[in-house]
Amino acid sequence: MTPVPNAQSSLDTWLAHLLAIHPTEIDMGLSRVSAVAKIMGLQSLGSTKVVTVAGTNGKGTTCAMIEAIMTQAGQRVGVYSSPHMLKYNERVRINGVDASDEALIEAFCAIDAARGATSLTFFEYATLAGLYLFKQAKLDLVLLEVGLGGRLDATNIIDADIAVITAIDLDHQEYLGDTRELVGREKAGIMRTARPVVIGEPDLPETVVEYAHAIGAQMVRVDHEFSYQVTESDWCFSANGAVLGNLSLPDLPLPTLPLANAATAVAVVSLLETELPRGAINSGLNSARLSGRFEVVSEQPKIILDVAHNPHAARYLSQLLKAYDGQRIFALCGMLKDKDCRAVLGLLDEQVHAWYLTDLDCERSAKAEDLLSYLGEGKQAMAFSSVRHAYQALKQEINQSDVVIVFGSFYTVAEFKQLDLG
Repeated sequence: MTPVPNAQSSLDTWLAHLLAIHPTEIDMGLSRVSAVAKIMGLQSLGSTKVVTVAGTNGKGTTCAMIEAIMTQAGQRVGVYSSPHMLKYNERVRINGVDASDEALIEAFCAIDAARGATSLTFFEYATLAGLYLFKQAKLDLVLLEVGLGGRLDATNIIDADIAVITAIDLDHQEYLGDTRELVGREKAGIMRTARPVVIGEPDLPETVVEYAHAIGAQMVRVDHEFSYQVTESDWCFSANGAVLGNLSLPDLPLPTLPLANAATAVAVVSLLETELPRGAINSGLNSARLSGRFEVVSEQPKIILDVAHNPHAARYLSQLLKAYDGQRIFALCGMLKDKDCRAVLGLLDEQVHAWYLTDLDCERSAKAEDLLSYLGEGKQAMAFSSVRHAYQALKQEINQSDVVIVFGSFYTVAEFKQLDLG
């Protein structure tokens, strides 16, 4: 067994250690992480407001917009998110700045000293590290992005002031269930009695409604307690009901991130701050960005990066790509083998002119040769051993007017971001 790292060890050494010490990467349940949090005094963040965000897709974008708006309003904000794109430090952000190696190592040392014989997963360590650093920073607001599900996710050791459910669809079925009703019930587990839950999913499974009623959570639902309308140049947010009150915000700027998530974010910030300056909302919506979410990294040819990796996200990506009807769309795609690869590729197959499928540099990678078999007959498609090789081949075939969509996984986008596009 390798020696336990210490305060002088590198962050990479710590991360390798954390991956190795627990028998499984995912081990659902709150007992272990709750016990260590209690020893560390992290079961609560005191007067800091906490918003916990669950959802099949849209968690990161919703957090990014809440963060941007509340930062513009002068608040000190911490964000805990996963997975990271290029550096682990991205998972803990305080006032817009990623946590330093030194801060994370200090947190890991504190967790290691507190845990005794209790074994923690990689994600549980990350969650406790985030809470440790947030508590030190004395923040006004902390946003916790759920890693998996909600009810048994490590973030759920904190009683959130506001819960958020962005979207409900199928993903991680082996942990969350194979119906939207089962998935919805898992996500509903972040709700708390007599506290608001903002729900951006329009087609709400009955299990979510039933659980909210059973525990007395205050539902703030899209198309019920709040709604939004869009025009060509702007959009309008409106709300009514006992929780949000009557509210109308016309002429809002269209964000680069999904509008449904923007509306959910505006509902959340309206609950957090009743007299929120209109300028903070506008500036926050204009400035919010998130890596790998329909991110344009080249104009000629148009190269777009998107982490879409499940059917719900693929349907949304397909809608966005309709803006390029009439242009040739080339897809560079790598996926994880535990995802519904057949469904994801099927949703985009008709729009894609040619496929460049790739293995990924991780154990969970789907084989590019297997992905080939999910495409329609006669489709122009090739398999490659790496993102680099796929892009080198693709580059030879495209011209300035073409569109390239790089998608399928965080790993795919991260590997592409490390290429020299020249």
